[in-house]
Amino acid sequence: MQSPAHGRRLDAVTGPFTPRTPRVVAARRLHRRRDRDAAGRFLAEGPQAVREALDRTDTVVELFGTPAALDRHADLAARAARADLPVSEITDEALAALTETVAPQGLVAVCRHLDVPLRTALARGPRLVAVLAGIRDPGNAGTVLRTADAAGAGAVVFAGDTVDPYNGKCVRASAGSLFHVDVVRAADPGAAVAGLRAAGLTILATTGYGDSDLDDLVDHGRLAAPTAWLFGAEAHGLPEELTAVADARVRVPLHGRAESLNLAAAAAVCLYASARALR
Repeated sequence: MQSPAHGRRLDAVTGPFTPRTPRVVAARRLHRRRDRDAAGRFLAEGPQAVREALDRTDTVVELFGTPAALDRHADLAARAARADLPVSEITDEALAALTETVAPQGLVAVCRHLDVPLRTALARGPRLVAVLAGIRDPGNAGTVLRTADAAGAGAVVFAGDTVDPYNGKCVRASAGSLFHVDVVRAADPGAAVAGLRAAGLTILATTGYGDSDLDDLVDHGRLAAPTAWLFGAEAHGLPEELTAVADARVRVPLHGRAESLNLAAAAAVCLYASARALR
């Protein structure tokens, strides 16, 4: 029969896909990094992520949704159908198998990996870049990606053993920003930093023990040049080999009694200081 909400055919015998339907089984495997890497695909859940993914050409492979969600977001289902993408109705049980949130919103898109080589990102002339080095927490990584996007960064580099940018929690924490900026995965952080410097970017390493104060850099106009900010894990900070090659090791001044800022807050302060200086 024909579903009027989204213009796709629904088999009247089998009904919506279940957790055992082969396409749902295949999509569910994308919760595991090795399967994401092998397939070059990942899952984006929720209407906001689906909308952002559909805005980016050739990103979405398939859209799954419960009948209620496809009715509620008929515009997204129609956009996918117009792009000749499969729009598959699923049961609530299948939705639970595809999502990782407590209260999923009914839509899940299978998307192609988005990352580009560093040289491709640099060819676009970004004036602000965030480099995540050794960050294992996907929520932190996704939040920094979202902040970098908001601050106008052109690229975010996931360097070394940093979490997979297509981890479900990282995708959700990015709130759609994963689809807005160039995402680079660089196995060698040192080589990535060398490439950024060769492209004319100033390299600033964030550390609580830095010899440069962020306020001083702002006051002396040192953030007005194209800049790559290096951010490390909250617990251990940046690897010493990266802080050693930076043009400056920068600390965020603490004017109250707090011992430190968490990673996402520190990244926001630094990226927005650069954004203001660059404008």
